[in-house]
Order: sequence, then structure tokens, then C-alpha cells
Amino acid sequence: MDSSTLQFFTENQLLGISIANWLLALGVMVVSFTVARAGIGFLLRNVQARAQKPNAYVSHIAVEVLSSTSNTLLLLASILIGVGVLDLPERWLARVSSLWFVVAALQVGLWANRAIALVLLHYFARHSHSEIHQKSALATLSLWGAKVFLWAVVLLAMLSNLGVNITAFIASLGVGGIAVALAVQNILGDLFASLSIAVDKPFEVGDFIVVGSLAGTVEHVGLKTTRIRSLGGEQIVMANAVMISTTIQNYKRLQERRVVFEFALPQDCTTEQLKQVPVIVERTIKAQEKTRFDRSHFRGFGESALEFETVYIVLDPSYNVYMDIQQAINLGMMEEFARIGVRFAIPARTVHVASLPQMTDQSSSDNDRQTSPQARAEYRAQH
Repeated sequence: MDSSTLQFFTENQLLGISIANWLLALGVMVVSFTVARAGIGFLLRNVQARAQKPNAYVSHIAVEVLSSTSNTLLLLASILIGVGVLDLPERWLARVSSLWFVVAALQVGLWANRAIALVLLHYFARHSHSEIHQKSALATLSLWGAKVFLWAVVLLAMLSNLGVNITAFIASLGVGGIAVALAVQNILGDLFASLSIAVDKPFEVGDFIVVGSLAGTVEHVGLKTTRIRSLGGEQIVMANAVMISTTIQNYKRLQERRVVFEFALPQDCTTEQLKQVPVIVERTIKAQEKTRFDRSHFRGFGESALEFETVYIVLDPSYNVYMDIQQAINLGMMEEFARIGVRFAIPARTVHVASLPQMTDQSSSDNDRQTSPQARAEYRAQH
């Protein structure tokens, strides 16, 4: 390059800065971006090689975190490096240094955001009892809360670096937060109820539960509502706050079922027959698989029958298994009772009339004259 060309670049200016200085800044920008991109790529390849080894969970996270590097932010950082070599006034240099912090904070925020998501998902995947941990309300709330906190810190740090008084800003946010909380208190109630369900785990996705008069299988536990598939097939949507304020019966966690059933026999049964009944019931129950006999007793004298009470345990929580066993017990009892000549009692009531009012002959004659033959016949049949 001859002296005239060099003099052209050094003496001619653009926006008060020599063209040579602009070209130098452009070269620094290109070199900075290339070196940064190459360095990230080199580091990513090394970490990927380590991630191929077994139990290299940290390396897997590092790969995902480095992959979330923003090319846009790298380009902005390179531009700021180039701008730094320009002959700028002092006030512009101060602003460039503030922008440096903004770009760095955004990139660190992206890395931290990705790392937090991966760590929390891995944690809930390991500690979940089902394969559908992604639907866990606790996982969703934790991830959402961690991200909100992270970006709130990043935003406040950037504002503080730019010269904003964040103390007054935080105070304003506090007042605004109280107003918003009062406006959406029902939603927040359901939100915290969802957190309570996730932590306390009164039920999980896949459990069969009964809530009041509603029964069904839990399909989804969300931030505001829980969805239940009823026995009729329709989907029931209930607010989480209502769920935790109601008694819940969880049949999925039923290990065994205690069954109490009653029956009655006629009052004309003999003592020998009554003694055989508990023995027959015990033998019939023990003949069934997945049962454990507890007791069977002649409980007492009913109004029109002799009452018995029986208790046994079904060792399988399935309702269908319980009904099959109860049906087999009922049929077996009918066969055994028929063999010893005992039948089940039929509800009945007997009324004994001690006496009827006496009628005189004259009254009877008058009534006979005033009453039709059909009415008299019905009266005699009743009395």
C-alpha cells in the first residue's frame, strides 16, 4: 500500500472517525466473532466426546447448555469489541461498557435457563413413580418459578448496570404485586392448591379416586384444575382448591379390601341349623382364592328374621375380583343352606288382632239391609 492510499484512509473521516479506524474495528469484529464461534465449537466437541461415556450426566448438561449459545449475542459482543477500538468520546465508551454487561448477562441467563430446566427435569424424572413425570404439577411449578426468579435477577442486574434505581422499581413491583394478587386470588388459590397436591400427593395421575359423589381416574393435574375421567366416560374438571378441601378416597392405593356383609334367616330355624351356619360361611369363604376369613356370627334377633354378620378380607384391590369372590360366596351359601334345609328370610310383618268389636243382631240386620251382597261378602272375607 503506497503512502497516498494510506494517507487517504487516515485523513478521511466518517462520523468524525477515520476510515482506517473503521476498517480496524471491522477487522476486530470479524476476528472476534470467528474466534468466539470456533472456541465454542471446539469446547462443544470435547464435551460431546466426554458425554459418550456412561454416567456422564454433567457432560450431557454441558452439551445442552453450550448448544444454547446465541449467535446473535456473540455477534453483538464482537461488534462491541470492535466499537471498543474506535476513537470514541468518553461518554460513548461508558455506554459501550454498559452494553457489554447487558450482552453478557443475557447470554449467561440463556445458559442458566437451559441448565435449570435440564437439572429439574432430570430430578423429577428420577423421583417420579410414573413415567409421566412431565405432567407433574410440582415439576411445572418448580421450573416456572426458577425461570421467573432467574430472569427477574438478570433484568434487575441489567437495569442497575444501566443506572436505573432498582430500589424504587422493586417497591413499585411490590405494590403492583399486591394489587394483582388481590385481583387473581382465586387463581392463586388454585395455584397453591396445585403445589399442595404435588408435595403432599393425595393422588397422582392414574389413580382411581372418589371425591364426594364423583368417581373416576385422574388424567391430569394442572396448575389450576385436575381432570378426572369418570366411569361414564365423560371428563370431569375440578378446581384444585375444591379438590384439597374435600375428602378424597384413593382406591389405587388400596392394598386389600375388608368386606362386611349381612344376611338373615327365618325365625323358625332350629338351634342346630343356626350352629351350622357360621361354619358353612367360614368354609365357603376359605374355599375362595385371594381371601382371608375374619369372622361370622349370629348377630341378633331382628324384627322378622335372625340376623348374621360376616367379615372377610379380599387380598386383591380390584373391584371386579371382589365382586367375583362375593358372587361365588353367595352361590356357595345358597347351595349349602339348601342342603341343611335352611332358606333365606323374606321381609315380612305379622299383625295379631286380639279382638274385634261385637255387633248386635239388630245392627247386623240393619247393616245387611243397607249393604249390598257384594260388600257384605267382602266384609266377611276380611273379618
